[in-house]
Amino acid sequence: MSPTIILYLIITIVIADYLLERTLSFLNCRNISTELPDEVKGIYSEEKYQQSQEYKKANCRFELVTASLKVMILLALLMVGGFAFVDELARGMVQTEMLVSLLFFGLLMFASEILFLPFGLYHTFVLEERFAFNKTTLATFITDKLKGWLLIVILGGPLLAAVIWFYQITQGAFWIYAWLLMSGFMILMTMFYSTLIVPLFNKQTPLEQGELRDAIEAFSTKAGFQLDNVFVIDGSRRSSKANAYFSGLGAKKRIVLYDTLINDLEVEELVAVLAHEIGHYKKKHTTKGIVLALCQTGIMLYILSLFIAKPVLSAALGADIHSFHLALISFAILYSPLATLMGLVMNSFSRKNEYEADRFAAQYLNAAALASALKKLSINNLSNLTPHPAYVFFHYSHPPLLQRLRAMSTT
Repeated sequence: MSPTIILYLIITIVIADYLLERTLSFLNCRNISTELPDEVKGIYSEEKYQQSQEYKKANCRFELVTASLKVMILLALLMVGGFAFVDELARGMVQTEMLVSLLFFGLLMFASEILFLPFGLYHTFVLEERFAFNKTTLATFITDKLKGWLLIVILGGPLLAAVIWFYQITQGAFWIYAWLLMSGFMILMTMFYSTLIVPLFNKQTPLEQGELRDAIEAFSTKAGFQLDNVFVIDGSRRSSKANAYFSGLGAKKRIVLYDTLINDLEVEELVAVLAHEIGHYKKKHTTKGIVLALCQTGIMLYILSLFIAKPVLSAALGADIHSFHLALISFAILYSPLATLMGLVMNSFSRKNEYEADRFAAQYLNAAALASALKKLSINNLSNLTPHPAYVFFHYSHPPLLQRLRAMSTT
């Protein structure tokens, strides 16, 4: 297959993906209903519901602009040899192939971050501010960005360098070593993310003794769950939105509650949310999710190993010199349809897990308390109550609120 045909195929995939995403977004935005669903009447005021619709419309417009700009830039880079130009620029600055690859991706990341920085500022300080979500100061926003970039350099740089090194010394077998490395990294991040990464951005403090702690411990005993680590995170520093999550494995497992969540919910509702999170652990959803993610990564790396050495992938981007990094760009786009299919499987698996965790909470506590908590969270976060089924199928890792409420009503 010639470089020109490969390039046309890459461009076709990029355009097809854009059209699919815009169609899904259009259907989802058009599906916004002005009629308040029966399930949330009495708790969701007409005014608040109208506000949630306006919030969704504003996000639809923002996503259309940013997605369109991204695809136009990508198509321009593909059609005028932009990636080959960056490759030549990197080769003029450093000598070894390893450094060329690292600098190539560094230049692309830096350019992307600078280009889309105004959109991040607009989303945080205009769009989120308009709907009273934003609590982030400009200083915090800038600090978060700098910390994020530093983490990419400290963690992403060595990982990428190791993968390239494996390729240089083992060629076709590099995927095995890369998979082992990435698997170890993913497991370590699952175990230590809350203790190593989160503290760089947020303060986590153990839940204080009191009514809520007593209720949580009583439920944990009833459910046969040893719970030593319950933390409160200062999410209110950045947003008024509320959340809770389960992280870690084994002795490193912990449940994290946002301070905004504690402020918004009653004790029984908070315990119900925690029961849902414990349900994920008891049903081994975290472990199963890691296994699936590792398998997905292994498949991707194996397929990559079959094509990465082919010069046509670099030539398709306009380069005269074949390189790992240019071939990786071509492969990432060519692989994206398969990645989308795998994403559909992962999302379906995740939605199934959410229903199971809801049933666990209903079985060991109270379905009404969890339903009430989910309704309040939806109201406070201005969640979309009527997403289009196609959009849910492609993008939702959690079932929509109304579907979860209906499922719990039959539990």
